Amino acid sequence: MRYAIIGAGQALARAFARKNIDVAVASTRPPEALAPLAKSIGSTIAPRSLKDALDADIVFLAVPFWSHRDVAKAAGSWSGKIVVDVTNAYGVPLEQLDGLPSSAVIARALAGARLVKGFNHLPAGVLAADPSVKGGRRVVFLSSDDAAAIAPVAALAEQLGYAPVDLGRLDEGGALVQARGNRWTQLIFQDLVKFD
Repeated sequence: MRYAIIGAGQALARAFARKNIDVAVASTRPPEALAPLAKSIGSTIAPRSLKDALDADIVFLAVPFWSHRDVAKAAGSWSGKIVVDVTNAYGVPLEQLDGLPSSAVIARALAGARLVKGFNHLPAGVLAADPSVKGGRRVVFLSSDDAAAIAPVAALAEQLGYAPVDLGRLDEGGALVQARGNRWTQLIFQDLVKFD
């Protein structure tokens, strides 16, 4: 399975590096611009062009919310690709979202993608830290309208050392981890630990 992080996903990249899992990192800048940062994070972090990174099996979208539109145009097709929406639409007026959860807006832009909301509720510093906490594992919430898409993302979360929790559909449990206008929802910033 090939993974990519699009945008400023340094915290996620550190999670991959900690477990020696290869991941491509990309942005609208050339790969050479990302090379120093990638090198400082770890040898499994590979800067790529945006086009090359979008060939990954699972793509983490870690861009400012409205930048998803630029990323959407960069792929020839999103059909069948698993995209993990790490964005937060804090400060985006609700009327600009047509009353939809922000992930539903992104899913429309990435037509055919198998969208999973996840890894967005923890502050970057917490996400970058070791998920092993006091004998337990830090929780990451996942939600999707495509139940089958959650399984490989949950398996990756386990590999990264997290305890994935499936919240269900985007408009149900997923709404608990999506900013609404100028307020955060119930599960944003909740640093929960699961003890096995």
